[in-house]
Amino acid sequence: MVFSLLLAMVENYGTTYEKLNEKVGPKTLLSYLYVSPNNKRKIMLLTDPEVESSLLISLDEGASYQRYHLAFDILSLLFHPEQEDWILAYGHDQKLYVSVEFGRRWQLVHESVVPNRFYWSKLGLDQEPGMIHLETSVSDRRSQYITCKLQNCSEANKGRPFPGFISPDSLVVQDQYVFIQVEILNLSLPKYILPKDLQIISTDDNQVVAAVQDWHQNDSYNLYMSEARGLFFTLALENIVSSGGPEGNIMIDLYEVAGIKGVFLSNKVVEGQVKTFITYNKGRDWHLLQAPTTDLKGTRIYCVQPYCSLHLHLHVSDNPYTSGNIVSKESAPGIIVASGTIGPELTAYNVSIFITSDAGNTWREVFEEEYSVLFLNQGGALVAIRHTPLPIRHIWLSFDEGKRWNKYSFTPSPLYVDGVLGEPGEDTLIMTIFGHFSHRSEWQLVKIDFKAIFNRRCNTDDYQTWQLHNDGKVCIMGVKRIFHNLKPDTRCVKTRDQYISQMSDSCPCTEADFECDYGFERQSDGGCTPVFWFVPSSVSTDCTTGDSFLNTTGYRKALSNNCTAETLGKYSPRSQRCPRQAPRGLQLVTSEGTLTATMGDNVTFLVFLEEVIITLDFGDGTAISYANISSIEDGIKHIYSKVGIYRVAATALNSLGSERVLLYLHVTCLLEQVQLSAPSVVVRNEAVNLSTVLKPRYVGSVTYYWWFNNHTEPVMTLVGGMSFTFSKEGTHTVTVQVSVGNTVLQDKITVAVYEHFKSHVLAFSSNLEAFNPGVPEWRQDISRVVKDSMVQVSSPVPAQPHIQFAHIYTKCISADFVRFCLFLCGSIRSKIAVFIPPQLSLVLLSALNQDLIQFTLQPGVQINVYATQLSPAPIMDTSESGHNGATVIMLVSVVFVGLAVFVIYKFKRERHSTEWQQWLKR
Repeated sequence: MVFSLLLAMVENYGTTYEKLNEKVGPKTLLSYLYVSPNNKRKIMLLTDPEVESSLLISLDEGASYQRYHLAFDILSLLFHPEQEDWILAYGHDQKLYVSVEFGRRWQLVHESVVPNRFYWSKLGLDQEPGMIHLETSVSDRRSQYITCKLQNCSEANKGRPFPGFISPDSLVVQDQYVFIQVEILNLSLPKYILPKDLQIISTDDNQVVAAVQDWHQNDSYNLYMSEARGLFFTLALENIVSSGGPEGNIMIDLYEVAGIKGVFLSNKVVEGQVKTFITYNKGRDWHLLQAPTTDLKGTRIYCVQPYCSLHLHLHVSDNPYTSGNIVSKESAPGIIVASGTIGPELTAYNVSIFITSDAGNTWREVFEEEYSVLFLNQGGALVAIRHTPLPIRHIWLSFDEGKRWNKYSFTPSPLYVDGVLGEPGEDTLIMTIFGHFSHRSEWQLVKIDFKAIFNRRCNTDDYQTWQLHNDGKVCIMGVKRIFHNLKPDTRCVKTRDQYISQMSDSCPCTEADFECDYGFERQSDGGCTPVFWFVPSSVSTDCTTGDSFLNTTGYRKALSNNCTAETLGKYSPRSQRCPRQAPRGLQLVTSEGTLTATMGDNVTFLVFLEEVIITLDFGDGTAISYANISSIEDGIKHIYSKVGIYRVAATALNSLGSERVLLYLHVTCLLEQVQLSAPSVVVRNEAVNLSTVLKPRYVGSVTYYWWFNNHTEPVMTLVGGMSFTFSKEGTHTVTVQVSVGNTVLQDKITVAVYEHFKSHVLAFSSNLEAFNPGVPEWRQDISRVVKDSMVQVSSPVPAQPHIQFAHIYTKCISADFVRFCLFLCGSIRSKIAVFIPPQLSLVLLSALNQDLIQFTLQPGVQINVYATQLSPAPIMDTSESGHNGATVIMLVSVVFVGLAVFVIYKFKRERHSTEWQQWLKR
């Protein structure tokens, strides 16, 4: 959206406004406004890039602006969480820039950066604030995770925390955790352990909460909780509803209640129905919501679980000016307002607004239609605005957490409400409603100042306490928690230090304070038993022989749990001695994450397994062993001198056994040239052999694609030859493409197809070969001389004096019902084909048999041309060299059309006439 006019609110919270056109330029088109999160006096305006690419920067809260032109178009900005002048800018050209002067100067950080996959340094993860985490695009299917300092992101200063490739658009840096997704090379793994998607929900309290979509799920996710390191996860809830967001993002029906740690609401699919569940201990136990006992009119509601309960819509609005389906506030712990329905499942009709004051234990219906409910006075009061496309003039105000509502008129004329601006400061009592009086009217802003209602500051006597409980149980996550809230109808101004007060008392540890450990799942009786793929007797990979380790009993104390009594033996891990064991978990990959390499280049292999002897066999006759593979940080490098497919084997060995893994590496070299060989003239409906010659001959794994004429679909082979049958007479085109690694080359030929033909091989006297330089031009000259000699001998038949000779193209001339076409090709094949009448064919054969066709190569060197034998063989170039070889002529008689063809072929120099005869017999 482009704004041609900008309104700036003066420091009276919207009472007056002034135009800024004069300050930024009356013709300036603006696209975005940014305010520094660390200093509200610093404002940045981004102009419309279709008009100009520049920034307007104010350091005095909009009083004045300075224009700075940009050499790139900004797509998005990311401010540093602490340094007010540090900004990352992502351009439309996928380049990332950095400024340490609040946009006045920019420096290129990196190219090919994946959108929205760049992060500033994180406290607890990085030691210095100038670190940047990036995902860079390598190809459509591969990315890399790198880190670098903002001052210098050169190749020498880049860090690669993960050496291989990662899946595109998968890097997430959150708190002290880094999440990436990689492809699993072991294709033999069962399908059920390969998730389709993973969404990070939370990383609070040193625990990762993740939603995972399994291979069989389409519109639902499973919720998992990690241990402290974020490496091992246990299932917390299955089949959580998911849907697509407005910008293609994934929306998961999981809501974390603000103000009270460990309380989540979730919509789960149960036997085809969507039901809402709540947990008070961060996913250990889930319960259906208890429906209100009466409706808004006081009529009793009969709703018995599990057949009937309260269900809520849990979508949070991305628009800061509109409320979502559910809202809670850190400063008002225990208060949750949400839209929902009562019945066996969640529906989109008969929606009402419900509120709870005790974090979801009991609920009240407050409106029978959809309303937007906002917090006022840090949650000490609630404001409700009807959610309707019709114009309105009233708002509702409650001072007792929604039990009673007072109606107020905020505008003399009904207003179509577009949105609401909440409190601009922590201690202010101002709300701004904006909208239109009609669909054609200008934008209207209505400021509501509630300070006249709240005429004093709150004191201790204005508060009361309430205790958090879960269905009557007050020990939740190991503590008893008591919160403060305002007494009903108290109209005083809450200060910031008054709404966060809570008291906690520790509780003795019980079974409820323990969750299922990794590899275990909870049963209907509450016990934790191993899942089918987990072996409880397995020993941690960190366990060293002779030491002790804590072996799980299937339970672990929840990370956020604070119970303090003595440990319970049934749930606590037991100390055991580390037994000796054979190696396991051996992994072998290349540093690039690929299975291809180029001959002569360094290939780096990474082997993962410690404290064993590792032997790495490269598959080319060399191997190497290491006693401590973990000491080799950069991997094991090896150079292959020949192309081929190599079986690389890594073997881990200790006194109790061994483990072996294999990797098949394709080593290739650069393909320089491809040559297609095929008959020039073939018989219709008879199979013809096509073949290719590569230079160099051995390049590794090759794929061949064959096209015939204008067919859109090629024939693919893994060998350089194939058989094909032409079904129609005429001239046909054959094209072959050869693919080796990232290189694709092609060659093309034309083939003449006739119903029938016969051929005569013509040869030269042996002294011709001594003068053969093996170049196409020499063969073309010989072709011309031979043709001239044939024309002279065939004088009984009328000659065609106007015949033209040409290289590269074909020239055909018809006269007196005699067709004489000469084909001369200047390519490496150097073929010549001459069509002549049948009577001329007989004359030439007679002359050849009598040794009447000859020519002088140079003074004293006479060359005779003679016929050898009749052959039905196709006219085929079988040479493997592009330039060397003696010359042979083949006379082809096309039976039904009364024509004949002479073709000159090239062979290797060392071939003799006996080899020609062997070729003819084939």
